[in-house]
Amino acid sequence: MLEKLRGLEKAYDKLTETLADPEVVSSPERYRKTAQAHAELSAIVDKYRGYKSLLEEIAGTKGLLEEEEDQELLEMARQEFQELEERQAFAEEALRALLLPKDPNDKKSVILEIRAGTGGDEATLFAQGIFRMYSRYAENRGWKVEVLSANQSSVGGFKEVIGLIQGENAYSRLKYESGVHRVQRVPETETQGRLHTSAVTVAILPEVDEVDVKIDPKEIRVDRFCSSGPGGQSVNTTYSAIRITHLPTGEVVSCQDEKSQIKNKAKALKVLRSRLYEKALQEQQSEIAETRRAMVGSGDRSEKIRTYNYPQNRVTDHRVGLSLHQLAAIMEGALDVIIDALISSDRESALRDQKLG
Repeated sequence: MLEKLRGLEKAYDKLTETLADPEVVSSPERYRKTAQAHAELSAIVDKYRGYKSLLEEIAGTKGLLEEEEDQELLEMARQEFQELEERQAFAEEALRALLLPKDPNDKKSVILEIRAGTGGDEATLFAQGIFRMYSRYAENRGWKVEVLSANQSSVGGFKEVIGLIQGENAYSRLKYESGVHRVQRVPETETQGRLHTSAVTVAILPEVDEVDVKIDPKEIRVDRFCSSGPGGQSVNTTYSAIRITHLPTGEVVSCQDEKSQIKNKAKALKVLRSRLYEKALQEQQSEIAETRRAMVGSGDRSEKIRTYNYPQNRVTDHRVGLSLHQLAAIMEGALDVIIDALISSDRESALRDQKLG
């Protein structure tokens, strides 16, 4: 670990010198990339330099213990040495956490897919509520939300809704939300006050650029059809809706939200790229995914990750055993307390694996 930290400190010092180079300063793009790399190393190097100062302090106190004869001063030095050793352990743990491999997708925006599961109309209403929850969370963080595709039910809920959440580090915060979300409540249509259990599936995909995933036009089939559902004059009159089938994998994406066929196709391709990227990523990182599954779950849609219990005003995340009696606030987007717990749990698991390795 120390050897790696020394190498990072040297790289940081070199980047500091490069930032002062007139040639770099005169090139906005080169300066931006250098400044970004410098900023990414800054937190690690600052922590490492603080750690080195701590080691010097420990060495000085250890020398005092070996040389001091005054019993009162010796006792004070022993207490100080014990405290310094405890600080050293915490500092080393923090450094290990900073050195954990970064998820290359963490800074990306997110494709959010929500589908109603068991529960009929009630499940579609819950899907609508879950989409609103993520939308409010995104708004609170200053992210932009755009609906790419929506299929409404007869009661106004969502059978399926696909959205784009654009914002730096959106994926790093939302990637743990994939899975089955279960709700327990009395539906508005229930006359006898019986508690119903419904569920929706949530999938969080990193948004990817064309550079990340190339789609061969020969490998897709594009079908055009009339849009349906609530809408304006274009509904059921023009062939603006698009369905794209990726022939090698069988992935199908439909989009009909826009009146423009071109815009619908662009949105559908965006979703398709993200799905293909996730599929390739899962195949490449199956061993890593298996390690993470032990602590925070696989994100598989068949796995129940969270329960929203309305009568008890309780939300429970089953992966980390966290229960909060703040359901109303959470449905309004106050998700940070849950997401922070999941991130912390994932980090602790990765640190254990690092030590075992």
